[in-house]
Amino acid sequence: MTSTHRRLAAGGVLALALLALFFRGVDWSALRAAFRSADPLLLSGVVVATVVTYLARAWRWGFLLAPLARVPFSRLFSATVVGFMSGLLVPRAGEVVRPYLIARHHDLKTSAAFASIILERLVDLITVLGLFFLYLYVLPHPEAQTKGPLLGALRWGGALAALGAGTILAVLFTFHARADWAMSMLDRLLFRLPSRVAAPVSRALRSFASGLAVLQASPGHLLAILGQSLVVWLAIAASFYCCNRAFGVHLPFHSTFLLIAFLTVGVAVPTPGNVGGFHEAYLLAMTQAFGVSRDTAAAAGIASHALSNLPVLLLGLAFLGREGLTMGKVAEMTEEPSDRSLGRNESALAHQAGGTLRSPHNPPCTAYAIGAPAPEASFK
Repeated sequence: MTSTHRRLAAGGVLALALLALFFRGVDWSALRAAFRSADPLLLSGVVVATVVTYLARAWRWGFLLAPLARVPFSRLFSATVVGFMSGLLVPRAGEVVRPYLIARHHDLKTSAAFASIILERLVDLITVLGLFFLYLYVLPHPEAQTKGPLLGALRWGGALAALGAGTILAVLFTFHARADWAMSMLDRLLFRLPSRVAAPVSRALRSFASGLAVLQASPGHLLAILGQSLVVWLAIAASFYCCNRAFGVHLPFHSTFLLIAFLTVGVAVPTPGNVGGFHEAYLLAMTQAFGVSRDTAAAAGIASHALSNLPVLLLGLAFLGREGLTMGKVAEMTEEPSDRSLGRNESALAHQAGGTLRSPHNPPCTAYAIGAPAPEASFK
């Protein structure tokens, strides 16, 4: 069993446990009634808002990559939906697939493109924390909001996350701005390792440092990225707002900022497709923070998860073949090096026996290995 299979199995068990907790105490007849009474027009708004979210993500990614390479929007969008779709099906796949798909068509190393993914995550966290701050201290609280320990825990968690994000951003900025000094220090540590390990790691770290170039972009460029992030997260908020309204939950738009804070914790649980973690976090936010009935909250959570994942799943699968990938290759890209070595040994044994386990025209996509140069290949 490969590391990917082990992660899928463990994540599946965890997802089932969380779903059991989610459905505990739900009245199934009331759940069915909630779905029957849901407004289909508002539910279609969830799908539209989701598509807008991924268009905005691709747009912002182009700005994060701009100091490294000018990537056409169509390519950015395709790589974005394929990456997020892969992450729904195979743990950790999105972080691997997206930089690989961009780097192989441009004068980039995958580790440099991967730096843009790290920055994207940081910008997302900063935006979510900003919206959470607005909800807590600036905007009026909804009349339906209840008081409880969960909100206090989220407030402390938000403060710690802000501290962590600021620290990481400062470290990354220093790593890029003083790359030569940082690499000289790291090379002293890597000197203790075998050269076959130290050399590619050192190359990868230098490429990663170059991928942080956007941190020294003009103030206007950085403000544009923050504005794009706001568009991304307001589109996400709009999808939750439409979903809640579809099930008769009439809360102000900015109530979704608190819901997003809950869901940020929920989707951090490592389950395939965020199943279970998303559902339980949605349920907790709606019932504990806003006093919504458990049955209505459960129906809204199920619908929101399904409709926000359906567009990226369909679009990602549609673009997957045009990228020259299969889900089997995506799974290989996320395997541990030992698993890939085992696969190569099996392939060699099969070849000696007169057969092959992989077609030579479709080699394993292991270009994400640290320090590996991005190959040129056709894409979209």
